[in-house]
Amino acid sequence: MGNRAEENSVVENSVEENSVEENSTEGKLSLLSLDELWELFPIFLTEHKDEWSGWFEEEKLALECVLPMERTARIAHVGSTAIRSIWAKPIVDILVEMTPEGGMEEFRSSILQAGYTLMSKNESRMSFNKGYTGAGFAERVFHLHLRKSGDHHELYFRDYMREHPEAAGEYEALKLKLWRQYEHDRDAYTENKSELVNKYTAIARTEYKGRYDGE
Repeated sequence: MGNRAEENSVVENSVEENSVEENSTEGKLSLLSLDELWELFPIFLTEHKDEWSGWFEEEKLALECVLPMERTARIAHVGSTAIRSIWAKPIVDILVEMTPEGGMEEFRSSILQAGYTLMSKNESRMSFNKGYTGAGFAERVFHLHLRKSGDHHELYFRDYMREHPEAAGEYEALKLKLWRQYEHDRDAYTENKSELVNKYTAIARTEYKGRYDGE
């Protein structure tokens, strides 16, 4: 799930955004405290699995059946499961980027139809998840990041990690260290990665200038 603001929004979004009944999975999760949610859905990492790319491709096909594809600029596999050389949480991150003509609410409705739960939103971004159950993680778990055109820094970071093994090894070592420290604190786990992620994203944007957004 997301950071503290996103986790706390489980209660609000499960009821108000998705009109979830109290006895549904989302409704039951909405009744849990943040600490209880983190206990049920801890941070855990595993060696890279080739099947993750297959999970993405299958989910991409499912999304293409419900999204307004004429206003969809990109559906991309991002995050650590898209980097073959490193350990990762077995959660597939998907970036959905709209064209300038796309509307957040139109896409929100389509993504909910695909079985996702809205976790957080602002004027330019929405975050969804799929595979969080009352018994813990499902076999396949997805995080979907809905963005407006040009908001795709994850692509640069992903490519840099794929093409620079030393940097990927540094990132992996940090993730493994933070896993041990913050297994039940996703905020701290994410926050303590941010400096490294931001550093290499900035380097990648320079090295790969124009790769994705015609800079």
